[in-house]
Amino acid sequence: MKIRHFIIFSVIIFFLSGCTNKKSIDGVYRYYYGKRDGYSVWIVDGYKVRHKIYNSFLYGGNEQRYPFTPKGEIWIDNAISCEEFEMTLIHELNERHLMAKFGWTYEKAHDSSLQLEVKTRRLYEGICREHEASLHKVGVTDHDNVKEIKDIPDSIQLQNIYRLPIGQRNGINIWIVDGYLIRKNIYPDFGFSGNDLTCHFIPQKEIWIDGQVSCEETEYSIAIEMMERQEMTKGKSYSDAYEDAVTENTLQRDKMSLLIRHHNPLFLPDTITRDAGIIDPKEK
Repeated sequence: MKIRHFIIFSVIIFFLSGCTNKKSIDGVYRYYYGKRDGYSVWIVDGYKVRHKIYNSFLYGGNEQRYPFTPKGEIWIDNAISCEEFEMTLIHELNERHLMAKFGWTYEKAHDSSLQLEVKTRRLYEGICREHEASLHKVGVTDHDNVKEIKDIPDSIQLQNIYRLPIGQRNGINIWIVDGYLIRKNIYPDFGFSGNDLTCHFIPQKEIWIDGQVSCEETEYSIAIEMMERQEMTKGKSYSDAYEDAVTENTLQRDKMSLLIRHHNPLFLPDTITRDAGIIDPKEK
């Protein structure tokens, strides 16, 4: 009887282990961007995905192409810049839609999404040049009236600085800009970001984010500039406002870490990539 019980117990254990013997991967999630078109957008650790899951993972992914991406999620590689984030996101959403609604192959959906990127890039280029043409000349100093490049005029017309708009928050327009050109031609000490109250070359009610900033850091940079600007409008000095903003930023990072810890575990499926779409009845 004892042997029989042992055999039954062993079979049960074997069966259960077979059902749960999926390889789990920790530390993939880095930042929850929010919802876009009904999908949860996550910035993920691209290095870890390439090292632990699929070594050709680049820019982003969706569950139609990569079954290891949980259903309802869009992944964006944290290795890309904030300037490429929007293009990657619209690419992944479009690719997923075409594969899920029409059963397109990955290659066909991917090529279509690249063309959408080209169209969007040209659209943003037009918006940026039109915006620059509408601006008056700006100063070249910071909040302390320091002019770091002595041989340029005291006021200049901004040219080819803007890269793309990324929205408006509380009446403040947020733009991704060419940080390299700013440091080369206007202000060498321009860092990850800036706002109109700390840099006289930034037009009124604007926040600038350096296009080279990682997409993972973008929202933190925006948050710092928003709070810094808010505190300066209350009369605080730049240094005090900056310190308050950095302290608040640390709390935001802690909250994000907590959110990630409570996210569902990631288990690897048997299939890592898919070359043809699986039509989703919800897409019809």
